[in-house]
Amino acid sequence: MSASKSKHQGENNKARRESVSRWQASGICFALAALTFAVFGQALTHEFIDYDDNDYVFENPVVRQGFTPDGLVWAFRGIHAHNWHPLTWLSHELDCQLYGLHPGGHHLTSVLLHTATVIVLFLVLRQMTGAVWRCAFVAAVFAIHPLRVESVAWVAERKDVLSGLFFVLTIAAYVRYARRPGSRLDYAWVMALFALGLMCKPMLVTLPVVLLLLDYWPLRRTESPRKLVMEKLPLLALSLAAGIATLWAQHGAIQTAGSFSLPTRLANAMVTCLVYLGQMVYPVGLAAFYPYPSDGLPVWEVALGGMLLAGISWLAFAQRRKRPWLLVGWGWYLVVLLPVLGIIQVGVQAHADRYTYLSQIGIYVGISWLVAEWRINRLLLAGLMAGVVGVLTICARNQAAYWKNGETLWTHALACTTRNDVAHFGLGNVLLQKERWDDAIAQFQQALQIRPDIAETHYDLGVSLAGEGKDDAAMSEYRRALEIKPDYAEAFYNLGVCLQKQGQLDQAISQYQKSAEFKPDSAGTHNNLGVALVQEGRTDEAIEHFQKAVQVAPNNTDSLINLGTALLGKGKVDEAAALFQKALEIDANSADAHYGLGNVFMQKRKTAEAIAQFQMSLQVKPANPEVQNNLAWLLATCSPASLRNGYKAVDLARQASALTGGKNPIILHTLAAALAETGQFADAVQMIQKAIELAEKAGQKDLATQFNDELKHYQAGFPLHQ
Repeated sequence: MSASKSKHQGENNKARRESVSRWQASGICFALAALTFAVFGQALTHEFIDYDDNDYVFENPVVRQGFTPDGLVWAFRGIHAHNWHPLTWLSHELDCQLYGLHPGGHHLTSVLLHTATVIVLFLVLRQMTGAVWRCAFVAAVFAIHPLRVESVAWVAERKDVLSGLFFVLTIAAYVRYARRPGSRLDYAWVMALFALGLMCKPMLVTLPVVLLLLDYWPLRRTESPRKLVMEKLPLLALSLAAGIATLWAQHGAIQTAGSFSLPTRLANAMVTCLVYLGQMVYPVGLAAFYPYPSDGLPVWEVALGGMLLAGISWLAFAQRRKRPWLLVGWGWYLVVLLPVLGIIQVGVQAHADRYTYLSQIGIYVGISWLVAEWRINRLLLAGLMAGVVGVLTICARNQAAYWKNGETLWTHALACTTRNDVAHFGLGNVLLQKERWDDAIAQFQQALQIRPDIAETHYDLGVSLAGEGKDDAAMSEYRRALEIKPDYAEAFYNLGVCLQKQGQLDQAISQYQKSAEFKPDSAGTHNNLGVALVQEGRTDEAIEHFQKAVQVAPNNTDSLINLGTALLGKGKVDEAAALFQKALEIDANSADAHYGLGNVFMQKRKTAEAIAQFQMSLQVKPANPEVQNNLAWLLATCSPASLRNGYKAVDLARQASALTGGKNPIILHTLAAALAETGQFADAVQMIQKAIELAEKAGQKDLATQFNDELKHYQAGFPLHQ
């Protein structure tokens, strides 16, 4: 065979191998995607969880508007939910633009991002090591381990899956750079992707150290350690900037030494490293929240944890030349975990499943390469790998099912943990939203037995008690919440609601004013304050607050109607009419807006139009004595005979009187007019006399005088026509 022919055949064989390799990699990528969806596809039918999902999405006024120029500025400009992660906010805004508030769409985005991370992880590990099946196994375990569920199935943890994608993309860019280290363009890509990842979640600050570990293995870069470190300085500068921004953003959530002492935090950090390893091997009893040990950790547990960590670290270091993947995998695990081990404690959780999202990749690599050294049949090894993936798939599917809604999530958390006030509080909130007052009260009370100084728990207990009609007990809880959190606007507001229901208007107004002081952009507070001021006869002040409510929430029909009613009372008929009409444009079935517009037409003496509006109001809300009374009055007394209907007026007035206990003089005088219209003058006389008696008892002398004039009509045998 000639040399040229041999060379040509060699090139063909190489091309054929590369083609097979590409098809093999494509098949593995497809299988990884299918496996990921087999576990997390169910999330597309899940609901939002009222545990950060509300702050991040469905109660966030900016995010709800979708992807807008204002939303873009907002995402980058400030601190929200104790975090600065603008790309995460933008991803939520984009979801709202695409899917609105349909939770399935938001879950789909998270699943797709996780799937992309899984595939890129496989490809970059394969590129670095060439060990196709080991890399596939690592990616598969990463994809479907039950510890991934919290990051993928929880919409508010979008920052995990989004930053995870940039994490592996940064490594991929770095591998490209490492193979031609002089390329400034390649390094710029590393910097850019790393910066984007930090803008998703600052936990990526340790990625430059992970890159140094990869330099050692599998990249085996031979440059001096000093040169490799110097090469990472621009990346470390980004990490430093992100770390400072994070400390600034989370200053309100960082726990003080009084809450958790430094020795306590260090002890918990050591034990947590081993807890995550235990959960990796035996992923049972995983919960959405793990409470911090109230009495601290036993000394023996901390000592054992410290010895095990030291032993594993020594073993990995001792094997660094023969088995470098052990040192790299163990180092990856510890380094990536470091920012979330609670040495700087953010929140009150002891640990969290989501913190293992990227850190355990290193452990998977170390174990996979170690197992590959075993001298066992390849078919048996493949069966072992498939068995592990199969078991993890079943466990992960079961774990993901708990994230279907808040009730299943917190019920499971309570089954897995003890003294978990956060889970009691979360379940209580779910039950509160379902108006299962007794059950909600029980959960909040259990939460307060564990941690009695949480203002939000006292507040929600108050809301539940108020729902049961126990206003005095509710007010006690609101006041306790305000002792703990003096600027709690919602507690002031609800305290005002209870006081207003009890007729203590001066105190209610005072509470509403305090609520508005701490939360001036609350339409509900201004609206309720306006209602209380109207009840006190301070209509001009009320109008100011109704106007503020409309400015804050222009499409709030309650505020529009209340403002319209107040203006109508001041004789500003046209302004009131415009407000009622706007309310009907927003909600064509608003009974109160139809009633208000009917009153406008009454004042304008447009009787037919007024009757039509009152009738539409009663179609929506039949048992409304005010509307029934006004409609009955028109049907009994209006000038056009064609519009009068005395018998219908009697029926309406009697319904209204029954709803008010027969003690309202205005309704009784309407009933008298209706009876007179039907010729029942004796009954009309009796009814108007009763109305006069009630008016005099109430000190309403002008009203009694008016009714006496009407009495003369009925005694003379004449109906009352306007």
